[in-house]
Amino acid sequence: MILSDEEVTLVSSTLTFWNHLTSSELELLMNTIMPVSYEKGGRVHNGEHDCIGVMVIKSGSLRIYLLSEEGKEITLYRLDAGDVCMLSASCLMDNITFDVYIDAEESSEMLLIKSDVFAKLMKQNIYVENFTNKLAVDRFSDVMWAMEQILFMSFDQRMATFLIDESVKTKSDVIMLTHDHIAKYMGSAREVVSRMLKYFANEGVLEMFRGGVTIIDKTKLRSFL
Repeated sequence: MILSDEEVTLVSSTLTFWNHLTSSELELLMNTIMPVSYEKGGRVHNGEHDCIGVMVIKSGSLRIYLLSEEGKEITLYRLDAGDVCMLSASCLMDNITFDVYIDAEESSEMLLIKSDVFAKLMKQNIYVENFTNKLAVDRFSDVMWAMEQILFMSFDQRMATFLIDESVKTKSDVIMLTHDHIAKYMGSAREVVSRMLKYFANEGVLEMFRGGVTIIDKTKLRSFL
């Protein structure tokens, strides 16, 4: 696989251990890294028995979530272009003993480092191992933030936080997500989400339309935090 100059720049700047690789390690990485792509809604990682490898996201976004036996989803965090997805190689981390699912939120392109290749680099190079551990700690903070919201925030606070975060992420006051999608992202029931959005609409915080909502009073929305 021959990477383009743009891809080499992305990988070398994202993988902070790049300059600490030996010539043979760098050759191994360059010869085995490969492009992969997923359509919007595509399943990237399907639980504990799936371990495709470490992915550097070129474009698009991924959602990492837990899925209960009853089909309830709890979003742990999301990743965007320039991020590294480690849980797609969860078999490399002994302490990951739960099923993690990953979906493409939109059409996405990634550069994939296969699990066996990354495992070899981790074993040989302390900088790769340190990178992996630091990334795991950073993502653990994201997971704890998600759990804190579920456990300790009232639902109106959670909804206000979610809508503000979405507005910042998309740089728009128009949130193009259905009630079903919002319920999945928040780990709640659609009926609960619909009632809260209706309440916010009645309070003059937002307007609902088919397939999304428009925030019309951010100051009042932030008052729920």
